[in-house]
Amino acid sequence: MKKLRCVILFLSVMVCAVCMAQMVSNVRFAQLGEQVKITYSLDQTADVSVYFSEDGGLTWSKLSHLTGNVGKNVPAGENAVYWDALAEYEQIVGSNICFRVMAQGAVQTVTVSGVSFRMILVEGGTFMMGATMEQGSDAVAQERPVHQVTLTDYYIAETEVTQALWQAVMNATPSKNTGKNLPVEMVSWNDCQTFLTKLNQLTGLHFALPTEAQWEYAARGGNKSKATKYSGGNNLKQTGWFGDNAGNKTRAVGTKQPNELGVYDMSGNVWEWCQDWYGTYSSTAQTDPKGVVYGTERVARGGSVYRPQWMCRTSSRNKFAPIVRNNDLGLRLVLLP
Repeated sequence: MKKLRCVILFLSVMVCAVCMAQMVSNVRFAQLGEQVKITYSLDQTADVSVYFSEDGGLTWSKLSHLTGNVGKNVPAGENAVYWDALAEYEQIVGSNICFRVMAQGAVQTVTVSGVSFRMILVEGGTFMMGATMEQGSDAVAQERPVHQVTLTDYYIAETEVTQALWQAVMNATPSKNTGKNLPVEMVSWNDCQTFLTKLNQLTGLHFALPTEAQWEYAARGGNKSKATKYSGGNNLKQTGWFGDNAGNKTRAVGTKQPNELGVYDMSGNVWEWCQDWYGTYSSTAQTDPKGVVYGTERVARGGSVYRPQWMCRTSSRNKFAPIVRNNDLGLRLVLLP
């Protein structure tokens, strides 16, 4: 018969330099025989998951043998979760054991070194990617064939990465047009990978560049899409900064109308790097695609302040070598639940 050996536990909920929307607080634990009781406070209804680490938080495993206030739509207030430890581990011994309670609401706010930014939940769904009907005669060959894509849930940043956030993480300001609320630019795809590594180390979270499919689905408004030509509408002057209204310079993020998800500037301002290698589309239906296996250039999306309207459409594609730095080329984050 399995027996839970003496467990020395310590709690690690969040890296000290980071807070996540203050949704979860007052996390506590106690060993009750073969179970561990984890209590926490929640400031709004959210989906709750509990994670476990045996190496002091370097790697995490999501726990499944849980009862109590866990899973979908956990109410605000004081909550408790009970973990049947022996159902997952024969024995647990050590001083490097820790738990993490994660709450997923429609919006997550992350603060790094005093700079806050918001991540918007994009509920998964199925959409047609590419030169769909509303793109009209502006669509070009590289946006075809139109194909079905199914995505699982993820979070996308409300705005492009600002110079203030880049400075907070990298202690540098590479941009040509400077201002803390302007989108960072003059960053290569390779630079973005360094930024992501440091951001993930600071937060203990899993930020990434969006895949091309994640980018387009969010730009179209996800499962709230109204099938508009540009992100947020059919009048680009209302929703984005581009060649006709930007005055040849980048503009502060979040100053035009957002799209259906509450996300800003996905048409115009700066091109946004995606994770994918650039390649031709497949006609087959796909789930959570990551693009072609290899290429020489990386995808960028969204158009910019120097580009005409047709290049700022939700299906428009561009490509750059990973080492390229331009003064209208930046990034937007995704966060995996």
